[in-house]
Amino acid sequence: MAEHVKHVLGDQTIHGCFSKVGVGRLKGFLSTTTIFIFFFFLLAIAALLNWMDIPIIQGIPLGQARSSEIHHESVEFPFNCSNLVNYPSVFEPKESSTNGTCPDYFRWIHQDLKQWKSTGITEDMIERGKPSADFRLVIVNGTAYVERYRMSYQTRDVFTIWGILQLLRFYPGKVPDLDLLFFCGDDTAIKKRNYKGRYAALAPPVFHYCGEKAALDIVFPDWTFWGWGEVNIKPWEETLRAIKKGNERIKWEKREPYAYWKGNPLVSRDRRLSFMKCNLSAKHDWNVRLYKQDWGQEIQGGFKHSKLEDQCTHSMVPMQHFWPIRRKNRCKHLKFAVEWGNNHPHMAEAIGKAGSKFIEEALTMRNVYDYMFHLLNEYSKILKFKPTIPPNAQKLCSETTEQGLWKEFMVQSMLKSPSDKPPCALPPPFEPQAIQASLDAKENKTRQTKTWETEYWKN
Repeated sequence: MAEHVKHVLGDQTIHGCFSKVGVGRLKGFLSTTTIFIFFFFLLAIAALLNWMDIPIIQGIPLGQARSSEIHHESVEFPFNCSNLVNYPSVFEPKESSTNGTCPDYFRWIHQDLKQWKSTGITEDMIERGKPSADFRLVIVNGTAYVERYRMSYQTRDVFTIWGILQLLRFYPGKVPDLDLLFFCGDDTAIKKRNYKGRYAALAPPVFHYCGEKAALDIVFPDWTFWGWGEVNIKPWEETLRAIKKGNERIKWEKREPYAYWKGNPLVSRDRRLSFMKCNLSAKHDWNVRLYKQDWGQEIQGGFKHSKLEDQCTHSMVPMQHFWPIRRKNRCKHLKFAVEWGNNHPHMAEAIGKAGSKFIEEALTMRNVYDYMFHLLNEYSKILKFKPTIPPNAQKLCSETTEQGLWKEFMVQSMLKSPSDKPPCALPPPFEPQAIQASLDAKENKTRQTKTWETEYWKN
């Protein structure tokens, strides 16, 4: 994303999220006292709607969607539960095909599951984790079943489940039997402080979109990879094509020299609403342009002013993929960061291109599915019980009663055939010294920016 935006602000303050919004595995590297600016982080995606109900998937009542407010032509699915007998049930890749080694961020899979490596995961742990979960997913003999515990926000659960169904289609018969819990909220659910010492063996395994150093949540790809109907965020492959096209509209040197943010500031008073104080005013110009996104108005207007590819006329900043912004005196930190980027345009542009290259090459949908496969495969290895179908669970398959954008995005993201290659090879875990070396390198770079900033304000 960074190539077509000079400075885009992100608010991934604490969590390391596996999403097309906050790209990559940043878990364990993020400071609770630092806000990072991601070149490829599109905060417009992170704005939330509070009024939209959750629709239905595969006959499971999840609330009624207000699909009448967005009118799109319906498309019929090519497969459903009644004719899935024609879909391959065994994964048969081409004999000569190889898929190489997975990207380095796959190593975090080992780290996320480390808590349960020695003890294994028992049925009792699953039972203890239910209060923290939105739903329970069980896979038996290649078929998925879901047991819902509570309503999740909008259609996060719907599209997470949809993504897992596509994984089963991508590698038919290859995903092992498993039993897992999933939380769809914003904050992490399982805090490490509650499971220390003799209580460590009681920690329930809960999958989630985000992780942090102080939590045990098992990071799983974000639901938005398959689309976010409520705010018209298309499935990732379509979104990436649109971003690359938007990237070509305005050359780097012609873009506006400001830090840019657009979204709903009311979601987080600490992270977002406080940022609004850094906006242009009669007294100050912090080189920041912040825009409040009215999603209700956008929905009524057909999302004409919230397309991600159209929000790339501003600028970005360096270091590698982000520039650290501290919470205290953040307006001053932002101003310096933008000034640095504007005074070093070639370095800033190079970092922007590096960010774009990363998401184009390392965050393909194939890699997303391979990450899901390896995570679930490694998770299944530490289960201490044989998964069985819960009495209240319902069978899932690739048909839906969704309408409007929800159905359109499901059609766009549906896999029509299995992969022609096996999954990439999972790399081994990080060595402890490698993780510490990365943390030390990050801290050194952060100190460097602090030194530069101190000299800047002296002058």
